[in-house]
Parts: sequence; C-alpha cells; structure tokens
Amino acid sequence: MADPARKADVTEPFVRLVDLVGADLNDVNDLIRERMSSEHAPRIPAISAHLIEAGGKRLRPILTLAASQLCGCTGTDHVKLAATVEFIHTATLLHDDVVDESAQRRGRTTANILWDNKSSVLVGDYLFSRAFQLMVETGSLRVLDILSTASAIIAEGEVLQLTTAHDLTTDETRYRQVINGKTAALFRAAAEVGGVIAGASEDKIAALATYGNALGTAFQLSDDYLDYGGSAEALGKNTGDDFREGKVTMPVILAYSRGSADDRTFWERAVGKGNWQDEDLPRALSLVRETGALAETLEQARTEIAMANAAMEVFDDSPLLSALRDVAQFVVDRDS
Repeated sequence: MADPARKADVTEPFVRLVDLVGADLNDVNDLIRERMSSEHAPRIPAISAHLIEAGGKRLRPILTLAASQLCGCTGTDHVKLAATVEFIHTATLLHDDVVDESAQRRGRTTANILWDNKSSVLVGDYLFSRAFQLMVETGSLRVLDILSTASAIIAEGEVLQLTTAHDLTTDETRYRQVINGKTAALFRAAAEVGGVIAGASEDKIAALATYGNALGTAFQLSDDYLDYGGSAEALGKNTGDDFREGKVTMPVILAYSRGSADDRTFWERAVGKGNWQDEDLPRALSLVRETGALAETLEQARTEIAMANAAMEVFDDSPLLSALRDVAQFVVDRDS
C-alpha cells in the first residue's frame, strides 16, 4: 500500500497531465459539442451531453493528446482522433447502461432511465457513426484500422462479459479476455493513434500501444479491487455492485479457486445463482481478503503499471513523460 500521507496528492498527476495538454483538450471539447449536435433530432445532443458533460476525466482522449504531443505532432488531426476516442467510449457507456440495467453513472441518473433504452442505444449508434466520420477525415488508413479494430474488440468483449456473468467456471485467462475488450483495447488504441498521427517511429508507436494496453488492464483490475476493497468515492459507484450484479471478476475468480468447499458453496449460491442476501456482502469481503485474492488482484494491476512505465523508456525525459508515468501509478494508488 502507498504511504497514507500521499492520499491528498494522488490526483495531482492527472491535474498536471491535463495542464500539459490543456489547449488541445479545449479544442477537443469544442469539437465534441459541434459533432454531437443534430439538426433534426434534439434528443441526440441532449442524451450525449448528459453523459459527456457529466464530469468524466476524459482520460482516454487525453492519452491521445499526450501521446501525439510526446511525439511532436503538428496540425489538428490529433484533436479529431481524441474526439473520436471519446465518442467511442461514450457510445459504449450508453450501451453498457442498457445491458446492465444501470440506474446511475458518475453519480447521475443514467440516460436509459431518464429517457428510455431505445434512445440510449440509438444515440450510442449515432456517436459511433460520428466517431468513424472523424477517423476518415484524418485520411489515415492505419488510424482507421487501429480504431475500427478496437471497436470490434470492445463489442466482442461486451458479449463475452455477458457470458461470464454468474459463471464461476470463468478462469483468469478468460477474464483477461473480458478486460481486454472491456477496457484495455480502447486505452491501447487511444495511445497508439497519437503516435501514428504524429508520424512517430515504429518503436515509439509500439511503446505507446504497450503503455495504453497495460494502463487499461491495470485500470480494470484496480476497479475490480476497489469494488471489494475500496471506497465508493474512489470507485465512482457503490462498493459491492459487482457482487450484487453477479459479475465474476478477478477477486471472485481467485477466492473461488482457493476457497474451501463451504466457501465455494457460498459463491455458487450468491454469485452463481444470484441468490444473495444483504448479509452476504460482508462474508464476500472477508473471503476475498482471507484467501489473498484481493491483494493479488491489486498486485496484478501494479505489475501492469510496471510494464506500462518500462515501455516508455524509449522516450526522452520530459514533464509530459513524467506526468504519464505518474498517472499510471495513480491508477493503482486511487484508494491506497
């Protein structure tokens, strides 16, 4: 665990990173507002704005801006790609909330509750279309290949996550596939296209892809950890939600595989069958700690961060590189 004295400063790396790409980020926000408009369907900008302007950190588009800036990008195509990444992310969130029947995101009532499921799905589709328009405008077939491939992986990951819900036969390898689709693929693409559009060397593009993939994987593993071992403030939702929704995440996979026969019976009833009671969550929290599952989940996230930062050694030291490394560390220190 990190030194408790550092807790007050853990958001500083992100603030520094935002400051370093601030001018470009303002242009991204302006472009997002312009492109999410619709002359004929006012519900589209209303639903889009409800989620896009709900206080998210814009981490993925900021990765695109930072990667392009790190590689000396000129012009405006990196701004278009950052907006593309945010549109893809927002579209997936709209679809996720419908699939998960979520009622809250980022502390606000979800669009599917305020409007309806059909509107959320269709507006998500609209944002995907806008994303592909922006990709094409850059004129880069390689960028189009990276982001279209990532979009397909994301959709595949969402379907795979559906099949793993309540399925306690899910192992670490299969769950890593879920993480890759659910989170890592877009992080990887966001960083990678920043290098590509800047005309960076292949070793630097590969380093950015590795950084983004490892950062995204660590981000999801850290969320898995926080759902059983963190605070609602750090997680952005209620702790224990994964347990109540029957999600088979890394702490559950490890605790189930290491538990006694009685423990496994508990997991099979509460998560496998979804037959949980209010008093079951404290037992689940106890089991993930006692089996070491919670600690190992966080350790896996920290291993990914080490890989992310090691990959960035191909770049010369700079305030931007330092901020990217510190943001990566922040991912695993959010509630430490």
